[in-house]
Amino acid sequence: MPQQPTAGAQFKTWLLIHSGPLAGTRIPISEGTTRVGRGPENDVVISGADTAMVSLNHLEIHKDGASFRLRDMGSTNGTLLNGELVEEAEVALPATLQLGNLGPELALVLEEAPVSELDRTIEILADAVPRSRPPSTAATAHQGLFAAVTRARRLRRHGIGGETLTIMRDVIDKALDRNHRRLRVVSYVLTAALVTVTGLGIWRITALNRQKHEIDSHIQQLEADLQKADSGADVDNLLSRLDNYQNLGEALQQSLLYRIGPHEEGAFVTREMRAVMTDLGAEVYSIPPEFMDRVKHYIADDEGPNRALIERAFRDGGAQLQTMRRILTEENLPPDLAYVPIVESALEKRQTSAAGAAGPWQMTVVTARAYGLRVDSQADEREDRVKSTVAAAKYLRDLILDFGTGSSVMLALAAYNSGAAAVKQAVVRNVSDPIKQRNFWYLYRRKALPLETREYVPKVFAAILIGRAPEQFGFSQ
Repeated sequence: MPQQPTAGAQFKTWLLIHSGPLAGTRIPISEGTTRVGRGPENDVVISGADTAMVSLNHLEIHKDGASFRLRDMGSTNGTLLNGELVEEAEVALPATLQLGNLGPELALVLEEAPVSELDRTIEILADAVPRSRPPSTAATAHQGLFAAVTRARRLRRHGIGGETLTIMRDVIDKALDRNHRRLRVVSYVLTAALVTVTGLGIWRITALNRQKHEIDSHIQQLEADLQKADSGADVDNLLSRLDNYQNLGEALQQSLLYRIGPHEEGAFVTREMRAVMTDLGAEVYSIPPEFMDRVKHYIADDEGPNRALIERAFRDGGAQLQTMRRILTEENLPPDLAYVPIVESALEKRQTSAAGAAGPWQMTVVTARAYGLRVDSQADEREDRVKSTVAAAKYLRDLILDFGTGSSVMLALAAYNSGAAAVKQAVVRNVSDPIKQRNFWYLYRRKALPLETREYVPKVFAAILIGRAPEQFGFSQ
């Protein structure tokens, strides 16, 4: 509700900075325009660790008598007024401003002069107490209350809300030790302050969840648009917008207040997919719905038409899988890659493809010999589960190193299926950006990879999910 001035009172408009090295600073807002941003030419210069979301010239506040108008200056990450993204809007005081999602927070307030003591620092309050005599019990209680509220506010600005209860309890205990009867009222005030601070924390978590829901809705729409896009220019534009929303989502998820708050976990397959991606070092904010659909499709195949084959692989090959996981771990590779042979051969050591690939890892003669395996008329070490796993681990390591960081494990899986040269050729033909050439999800969404490879990778993930939790899908291991 807008503040109503008291008759005869003198009021002044202030911009309060809530974060960064200038946290707690009050800046008077005069008639005309006040500019806020990262550049030194602004009236209010934002600096500190959270300026990544702030543009050089981010916003301006125009004051005309008792009316105020906010205008975003074309900032990269936008301006939020009371939690809503705006480009230009009338402002009713008091108001909360935020420079970018999860960026610095400011408050625009109208206060009666002199400025309320509640927002001054502890040092100022201490200086205001006469040094010639000890502070009274009431003054001591007031200082204790003020110190607690100040500490709680500072922690809340940095996304730390869990310490509020401890702070308030400590102050209440001290107050009651000094004078139980006189300070009973003070304890009630402290409790009320605790409820207020806690309520603000809950409100903030709710707002973050709402923002995440909005980001996810935009991403879902962009993913749907990508499926219908025809021209390369349209695809690139949609992918660029998708990247922006994913960056916003990742920044939101990194905030401490969001991490400690309650969130919807989602379905088992979705949760487990994210856990696998983390273990593979290929974390991503948004997995393409098409990819998830293919993973679920192959899980259904393994639960249905392929069930006997998968059951036999897990039942008869349990010890072999453990050995493969151990070897991969010793090679500093994700042990879940041990489920690749489930897709390649169902762990059948004498399995041979039409192209001449053999063994549980289905290695070609050329690749096997390149990684130290003996393949001749006398012996074929591709069928040796231990030796072939050691060779496959070295091959996978080289593929991962070849494709760089980030989603390199995903690209290595793609290359394991169709060969590194085939993947690189397909990428070069479809993508001119050397950075995006190393991003599996960009290539997947752009359909730059061969169709067989687009199907192979989700098939491997289906095997990994079943292998990690076989009982969840009706298997035993």
